[in-house]
Amino acid sequence: MAVSLTKGQKVDLTKGNPGLSKLLIGLGWDVNKYDGGSDFDLDAAAFLLSGAGKVASDADFVFYGNLKHASGSVEHLGDNLTGAGEGDDEQIKVDLSAVPASVEKIDFTVTIYEAEERHQNFGQVSNAFIRVVDEATGTELIRYDLGEDFSIETAVVVGEIYRNNGEWKFNAIGSGFQGGLHALCQNYGVNV
Repeated sequence: MAVSLTKGQKVDLTKGNPGLSKLLIGLGWDVNKYDGGSDFDLDAAAFLLSGAGKVASDADFVFYGNLKHASGSVEHLGDNLTGAGEGDDEQIKVDLSAVPASVEKIDFTVTIYEAEERHQNFGQVSNAFIRVVDEATGTELIRYDLGEDFSIETAVVVGEIYRNNGEWKFNAIGSGFQGGLHALCQNYGVNV
């Protein structure tokens, strides 16, 4: 059974699951009914970070424009332009055994595409979640439902996996940003 987390909670991934290496990170959301005239296009991304919380290069940013990290350790399974339907809206695969030694953590984010132009924000999004699945067995290990109502934010750092004493852990972050993907990229040291 999956461990359900609250904001700020940290939990072991590999310590209690020996041999766990291939993860499927599922991210999902629903859009509240509103009359804004534009469809919502939410985008998941992963930032492979050093201990200082920055990317070593722009190639450490995996998103709809760069679907696979050079190491093969992180792969985005493609952009979902509508978010319609049940379950995961976008998925990212992570192979823990292939993550470069220089990468201390991987942050998973969701942004709203063209949020300013479309006058959209996370106040109009509900039921957002991240889940971590053991790809080998299909077992959901961790789930974090973002209960917070973000009002003006256009980007959210949903969660991260990180190294701790040779093991991998998951941290439920749920931190909102204004300025969308551009602001996130600046925060993580990606040149935009």
